[in-house]
Amino acid sequence: MDSVLLHTCCAPCAVRCIEVLREEDFAVTAFWYNPNIHPYTEYRSRRNTLTEHAAAIHLPVLLKDEYGLRPFLQTVGTDFDNRCENCYRTRLEETARTAAENGFDAFTTTLLISPYQNHELIIKVANEVAANHGVSFLYRDFRPYFREGQQKARDNGFYMQKYCGCIFSEEERYRKKK
Repeated sequence: MDSVLLHTCCAPCAVRCIEVLREEDFAVTAFWYNPNIHPYTEYRSRRNTLTEHAAAIHLPVLLKDEYGLRPFLQTVGTDFDNRCENCYRTRLEETARTAAENGFDAFTTTLLISPYQNHELIIKVANEVAANHGVSFLYRDFRPYFREGQQKARDNGFYMQKYCGCIFSEEERYRKKK
């Protein structure tokens, strides 16, 4: 059985990713590293929901539990147009490094389930960081499972976020409501 480190942005996005990978007979470990999520209350809610779900389904979790407002903003700098690429790179770079250092066969990410993320850019960045760290990137198009996963999360009473996680996506969320 191959081992895979699953970068996990939140439990609702992880539900079906975990199930699919387990159905494919992967030994899955979730990895929490999301310095982009703000404010702190949002970060904490997403992290806690993940760890509670993981405990319920006997899923190992590696937590790099660093609330990272300042580092995230430094990474983005003033390059707002490329903030998503910088954000993907920050999180996936750490995931690939952690996977390589801990002997995982591969890594992947729950970001690949969201129809709202830039799927092609995630793949590009993931392949680059995989090559940098000598670990395999396991690509799966989880998007067909998005709605089902969201419904399972609701059925299980998970905290359901309303935006990607960064302060810029939160701003966009409220601007769209006007």
